[in-house]
Amino acid sequence: MDQISVLLEQYKLYVEMADRVSIRRGQTNRFYISLLSGLLTLVLLTQEKGLFSQHQSILLVAVALLGVALCALWNINIRSYRQLNTAKFKIIHEFEQQLPLAMYDREWDVLGKGEDSKKYLQLTRVEQMVPFLFAIPYLLLLIAVIFSGAL
Repeated sequence: MDQISVLLEQYKLYVEMADRVSIRRGQTNRFYISLLSGLLTLVLLTQEKGLFSQHQSILLVAVALLGVALCALWNINIRSYRQLNTAKFKIIHEFEQQLPLAMYDREWDVLGKGEDSKKYLQLTRVEQMVPFLFAIPYLLLLIAVIFSGAL
């Protein structure tokens, strides 16, 4: 196998690995959305039925803090995946310097290198807003319990 064939195989494998990181990132997002939605649903269902009336305030504070902590952890995960993808695409661009056409590098140029939101709004920036939006009901729950004087 000649050097260009080896390089091309490495390139294909590396692009595939970058794609797998994106797939894992999506799965991680779905996990957090499901977990946080389920937790909030559980709180709402138990509120209606009064299942935790004896220690309800302490439980609600614990759930609210857990929800906020999970949102913070989710945000850290998103940032970590972003850093990993940034590194992977930097290496892909280096690979492409040795190939006849640097497709990803050219695509990044066409998209304005992510600096012009009219050309390309980076998905990670939008994605990072979601944990903050999910944290709002948990923060409101925490505030409501604290100001209700039930503690």
